[in-house]
Amino acid sequence: MSQELISNRIGTDVGQSSRTRRLARRILCGRLGQIKIGQIMLQESDWQKCCGSDPSFMAQIQIHDPRFYSLTLRRGALGAAEAYVNGWWSSEDLVGLLRLMVRNLKHSDRLGGWRSLLRRPVELVSQALRSNTRSGSRRNIHAHYDLGNDFFKLFLDDTMTYSAGIFPTVESTLQEASETKLDRLIAKLGLGPDDHLLEIGTGWGSMSIRAARTTGCRVTTTTISREQAREARERVTASGLQDQITILETDYRDLQGTFDGVVAVEMIEAVGHRFLPAFFQACSERLNPEGRLVLQAIAMPDHRYARYLRNTDFIREVVFPGSCCPSVAAMNQAVSDNTDLKLTHLEDMAPHYAMTLHRWRVRFNEQLDQVRELGLDDQFIRMWDYYLSYCEAGFAEDYIRSVQMVYERNDNRIMTSLDPIPELETTS
Repeated sequence: MSQELISNRIGTDVGQSSRTRRLARRILCGRLGQIKIGQIMLQESDWQKCCGSDPSFMAQIQIHDPRFYSLTLRRGALGAAEAYVNGWWSSEDLVGLLRLMVRNLKHSDRLGGWRSLLRRPVELVSQALRSNTRSGSRRNIHAHYDLGNDFFKLFLDDTMTYSAGIFPTVESTLQEASETKLDRLIAKLGLGPDDHLLEIGTGWGSMSIRAARTTGCRVTTTTISREQAREARERVTASGLQDQITILETDYRDLQGTFDGVVAVEMIEAVGHRFLPAFFQACSERLNPEGRLVLQAIAMPDHRYARYLRNTDFIREVVFPGSCCPSVAAMNQAVSDNTDLKLTHLEDMAPHYAMTLHRWRVRFNEQLDQVRELGLDDQFIRMWDYYLSYCEAGFAEDYIRSVQMVYERNDNRIMTSLDPIPELETTS
């Protein structure tokens, strides 16, 4: 995301008088005092206030600019995120603070503030403008993935895998987690050297390279990110697999041919709820009768999905415009209504995504000088730090799901025996 895009989406001044800000502080403290789980210590240079009555867990917010209060009241959680990006507040443990807020959100939505509802018509128009039509998809993908390959290399492992890994143990490296995840998806596809795999969403080529190398299959993979396509072609050539792997820059709706398997690794989040039927219909049309569709997806819990669609959040507003994390029920409904496929396998791996995000965040914060050398300023750094922390908290608290799913026409086909995904305990 460019500096211009960030400045367009993040406000810098809400134009409040000092009296209004004091009032906003008092109101926000009152609302935060309603939290049922944990306590939040608000601190300014000459003032502090403890909010909440449960001392089991304490989180801290250091206020650097009193405009934080008004913006948070006016725009709810999105306003708090924008204030963080602006540098108006910080926390000694941002992930811990966000986890505390998530725990409370599971019980009540009062903390968002009723004034956030005033923005809903604007937010819905904003989402409509970012709809994932063919042209809209390219624009939305460009806003996130075309930051530059050198940026993503700073915190991803050597496979350049930008999706949840599976950690065999808590001591496993990020690369080991990425390779374990890729191997699990490949095993679920059940491919051999005579098969042809279609991958929708190339990333930087880790899935196609791993599949071609370990099974001998041919791979056709497609992306609508120019930067990713360029880097993936270089990596495929360096791997010596250019005769097995074909990289396209084609929208999934325009693909041709049939394949022995279709895989999409955390690509469906870029499809959008409105286009789920078209996506699954396209996958079904590309799949041979005996083939499998294997997905890895970030998913909203079923019971929160309708509300999620009615609102917006930091990710959809700032980080990844046009994105939508569908629920498992929504995906199954789209499959049932538009194809003859059926769900035959599902695994949940949310703790592994929390660990993946933690590793990315640590690596990112170790490379801040290099981030700045790429021309990205402190506002961008705070935005990215908040994004990684926000997502880590959501997965650690099981507020967001990370799933692998298998769809097929013939459920009599034997799947390779797999050990259960290792259990990981996330620190509280």
